[in-house]
Amino acid sequence: MRLLRLSVLYMALALSANIASADIETATALREGDMKKLVFHPEAKEISDAAFIHENGGEGTLQDYEGKYVLLNFWATWCAPCRHEMPMLSELQTELGGETFEVVTLATGRNMPPAMAKFLNDIGVDNLPQHRDPKQAVAREMKVFGLPTTMIIDPDGNEIARLRGDADWSSDSAKAVLRALLGDQDS
Repeated sequence: MRLLRLSVLYMALALSANIASADIETATALREGDMKKLVFHPEAKEISDAAFIHENGGEGTLQDYEGKYVLLNFWATWCAPCRHEMPMLSELQTELGGETFEVVTLATGRNMPPAMAKFLNDIGVDNLPQHRDPKQAVAREMKVFGLPTTMIIDPDGNEIARLRGDADWSSDSAKAVLRALLGDQDS
């Protein structure tokens, strides 16, 4: 009986791995324009467990988002490409955000809350979190070497893809890639 249960468990794990691999292959094939800079990793990578500061002043970690896909964007108030990209991230959150997907923005380095609020207000963005990584602990552990840097984190809490530099996250290609991962290509 134990052998039968282990066999069933093994088959279930193998099937879920194949489904995830197929979703990534589909998503990879849908990359056009700026999304060609999105690199899917051959193997999922661990994410940082360092704490960051929530916009409400409390602490959080990336593990708080397990169970959903996360588009994690590292940015700063002084970053011109971030200013260009942020409205597109906002549009993406408006369209796809929900129980299975969320855009999480994390200002890294010296970004004071009033400056962050002004930055987002000036560009008309009001639906993205104003989380901070003031000591760059999360960015350092995630090996962020320039801004903006955006990662896709799977529901198991692993980094599966990364894009360095800004991109049009509101493009049809970006949405198609994410919908493929979410298993929702038709909506």
